[in-house]
Amino acid sequence: MDIATIIGLVIGLICVGLGIVSVGGAVGSFLDLASFIIVIGGTFGSLITTNTLPDFISGLKSFKLALQMPEADIKSIITKIIELSNVARKEGLLSLEEAATDLNDPFLKKGILLIVDGTDPDLVRGIMETELISIEGRHKKKITYWETLSLYGPAWGMIGTLIGLIVALGNLDDVAALGPTLAACFITTLYGSLLANVLGTPVAGKLKIQNEREMMVKEIMIEGLLSIQAGENPRVIEEKLKSFLAPGDRADTQEESGGGEDG
Repeated sequence: MDIATIIGLVIGLICVGLGIVSVGGAVGSFLDLASFIIVIGGTFGSLITTNTLPDFISGLKSFKLALQMPEADIKSIITKIIELSNVARKEGLLSLEEAATDLNDPFLKKGILLIVDGTDPDLVRGIMETELISIEGRHKKKITYWETLSLYGPAWGMIGTLIGLIVALGNLDDVAALGPTLAACFITTLYGSLLANVLGTPVAGKLKIQNEREMMVKEIMIEGLLSIQAGENPRVIEEKLKSFLAPGDRADTQEESGGGEDG
C-alpha cells in the first residue's frame, strides 16, 4: 500500500479542522446535511450522467489504485532484461521461451513469446505499442474520472450557495435568521472545494504519476526486447536502457546486473 496517499488525505482534513478551531469556529457549525446532499449527490449524479454506469463504478473503484505501490521496479526490470539478453546471447532466442515461464509480467512475457515465434521486429514493436496505447487509454479514462469530479464538486458547491442565497434574500424580514442562513450558504462552496482539492485532484495526480511510471517501464521492455531480438551486446542494451533512469540510479543498476557480459 502507498501510505503517502492516506497520509496526504488525513493531513489535509486535519489542517482544515485545525484551521477552523484556530479562528474560534465550532466544528459542528461547519456540518450541514443539506449542503452535503447537494454537493455529494449533485457531483456524483453528474458523474453518472457523464459516464456509463459500468464506467462510473469502474472509476469509483480506481480509488484503490491510488493506494497501491507500483508493481514494477524500473531498475529490477532493466536487470531482468539484461539477464534475458545474456541467456539469448549464450543459448539463442529459442531459449527465452523457457525463461518466459518464470516471468510475472504478462506484457514482457508476451513480447518474449513473439520474439521466440520469429515475429518480424517491426511487427513486434507494432503489437507491443498497440497494447501500450490500449493500457494508457484505460488509465487516462480513470484519471479523467477524478479530474471531472474536481470540476463538478466546486460547481455544485456554487449551486448550493446560490440556493442558500435565494432562500436568505427571500426572508430578509427575519433579520435574526439571516446570519446563520448566509453562513450555511457558503458551507456548500466549502464542501465542493474540499471534494475537489482533498480528493479529486490529488487522486488524479497520483494516478497520472503511476501511469507515467508504468508507461516508462513498458517502453523499457519494448526497447530491451527488440534489442535482444536484434542480437545486440548485453552491455550495449544495458547502456541503452539505463538512459531511461536518472543519473543517480544508474550505478545501482550496474551493480545489480553485474555489468552484462561481452560474450
